[in-house]
Amino acid sequence: MMAERPARVALFVTCLVDLFRPTIGFAAIKLLEEAGCTVAVPRAQTCCGQPAYNSGDRADAKAIARAVVEAFADYDYVVVPSGSCAGMIRVHYPQLFADDPALLPRVRALAERTYELVSFLVDVRGLERVTARWDRLVTYHDACSGLRELGVKEQPRRLLAAVAGLSLKELPGAELCCGFGGTFCVKYPAISDKMVGDKAADIAATGAGAVLAGDLGCLLNIAGKLCRQGRPIEVRHVAEVLADMTDGAPPIGASR
Repeated sequence: MMAERPARVALFVTCLVDLFRPTIGFAAIKLLEEAGCTVAVPRAQTCCGQPAYNSGDRADAKAIARAVVEAFADYDYVVVPSGSCAGMIRVHYPQLFADDPALLPRVRALAERTYELVSFLVDVRGLERVTARWDRLVTYHDACSGLRELGVKEQPRRLLAAVAGLSLKELPGAELCCGFGGTFCVKYPAISDKMVGDKAADIAATGAGAVLAGDLGCLLNIAGKLCRQGRPIEVRHVAEVLADMTDGAPPIGASR
């Protein structure tokens, strides 16, 4: 009997990870390979189109989405270390092309095989253990898109429970928005600042030395507020911790 071939996974890196935190991409690749996948990073990928989509620019969003569909056509799965970008592809692409019967089947096929990173590891690959160690008391922020659009809630907590030395203190209001919301923080800066201020206060109140999440947009927003408040709390993407790559880069928002 022939051995089953490894799952062919394409990593959708995301703009923020590519430009601000490549370590997350390397951590994602390490986790996927340890879960038995072969990983490719299609060079033709760019943005998922979410900023244009959220701003009402459907024409440019569709043009970007067509390029994504083409670049990721030949893989078993598309995995994204961001709930917001994964949600854009999985949830909003089919809505965007609902009036295009010629392309809609390909769009739906892509959407159905697109997953947020930790959800894919737990729900598809059945990962239960990691070999990481991090001696920290941490808390966790549930990013909106991953939580509400993709059902990412228990999966990161299950894997974090396997990290040696790590203790998780649940965050009051963990499911409340941090105020980033993509273009929301640009359109409504005063409201956004109040929301992230409340989030920072809740994080500090846990007594945790670090806050984790699965979406870099949220993490950059939270890190900026904690820094401006002078709070010495580490901010990291959950993939960096699960992949045991916390020594490879300073905390998000820290000076190099």
